Amino acid sequence: MLNTIIAPVDFSAEAGTALKFAAEISKRASAKLTILHALQVKENETDANQHLAQLVAELHQTFGADLKCESVIVEGDFIAALESQIESQQPDLIVMGTKGASGLKKIFIGSNTVKVISHTKVPVLIIPETARFEEFNRTGKNRVVFATDLEEVGNEASFDMLAEVLSLMIEPKLRILNVRPKNTMLSFHQNMERAALVSRFRDDIETERITVFSSKVLEGINFYLDKHTDTGLIAMIARDSGGLFQHNFTQEMASITRYPLLVLSDS
Repeated sequence: MLNTIIAPVDFSAEAGTALKFAAEISKRASAKLTILHALQVKENETDANQHLAQLVAELHQTFGADLKCESVIVEGDFIAALESQIESQQPDLIVMGTKGASGLKKIFIGSNTVKVISHTKVPVLIIPETARFEEFNRTGKNRVVFATDLEEVGNEASFDMLAEVLSLMIEPKLRILNVRPKNTMLSFHQNMERAALVSRFRDDIETERITVFSSKVLEGINFYLDKHTDTGLIAMIARDSGGLFQHNFTQEMASITRYPLLVLSDS
């Protein structure tokens, strides 16, 4: 269950876009939203507090006065600030923005968003700057693509979070996407994992198994996405080791995604 969401902001446009998604999800889930700002050297704390107060006021104006929202300033390094809030607040979800890119064009992979994936086991929802929270309300953007290598996942709570996010969408359609090279077959355990995935979500959620044959995982995922413009969300498991979906693949997807991307932890 979604109780607490943290949305880090640096007052950039992409952070503002992600914050609106965080507020929309918080409102639907009746969760508390904490806006976190890491105060940098030479940054004026008074100005930062005023900016945060303005953000909170704008969110209440857009999403209603009943939105449970607060702001926090922590001095110092961003990752350290986030880790301190994770420890104290025990959030269920982190929502962050990224500039993203079109197609397979790479951008700076050392961004804060990508670093967060490496430093936390908390699910992270990554919002590209071009995404709009209004589309989260549309049935025309209700395809959820769960890209997976169909290997066993050690953290069952990851699927609970995916199910929770699905429950907040309007008439969601779940597509379990596996990308693998041509002339290869799933192992017995992968077939069992795929069957288990199909059966673990609500019966009223339309679920379908999809296979794309490609030797390059990200190209295969983007091939599928390019053909299905009704996609509203991508989900991936970030594995510490082994399999196709190791952290580096998930991190690269985070840096290029054109769609909201939910990154779940394997452990």
